[in-house]
Amino acid sequence: MTRKNLILSLAVAGTALLAACSSTGRSRQNAETGPVLPPLNARSPTGSPTEQVMAAERAFARTMVDRDFKRFVTFVSSEAIFFSGNAVQHGAAEVAESWKSSFSGARAPFTWAPDFVEVLPSGKLALSTGPVYVAGKEVGRFNSVWRLEGPNTWRVVFDKGEAVCTAPAAP
Repeated sequence: MTRKNLILSLAVAGTALLAACSSTGRSRQNAETGPVLPPLNARSPTGSPTEQVMAAERAFARTMVDRDFKRFVTFVSSEAIFFSGNAVQHGAAEVAESWKSSFSGARAPFTWAPDFVEVLPSGKLALSTGPVYVAGKEVGRFNSVWRLEGPNTWRVVFDKGEAVCTAPAAP
């Protein structure tokens, strides 16, 4: 099994804790909200699968910044499994119900931005990961597995975040 396939397999199994320790964010930052996200469309018919997933993740993250719950749920697969602490949501309806309150305020309670995407050679399954911000401070990392569910249509099937490690850097 190649390293790429191993990484994606672990993520799909829900055991991947890729990059649990914080890396330096590669996204441009806004001191109040975190990453500055360009308005990207999730559908990128002319891009590579990697570019399509990066665009989809950015557009998904944009829904939080724009406070667009209706659009948020369009990125969630009907078979999605989202992990939130010790709770697990199964299916788009449970995920939507769990996340709805995050869209109720005038400002996003957190933001995220992808900094790495890897796609299986088949082009049908991908992992995206990146920093999560609260008030401009990196507080965690997300790991999302995306599945190609139609022509140029990617949806999240697994999602799990992890807090930033507080362990000191190795010498």
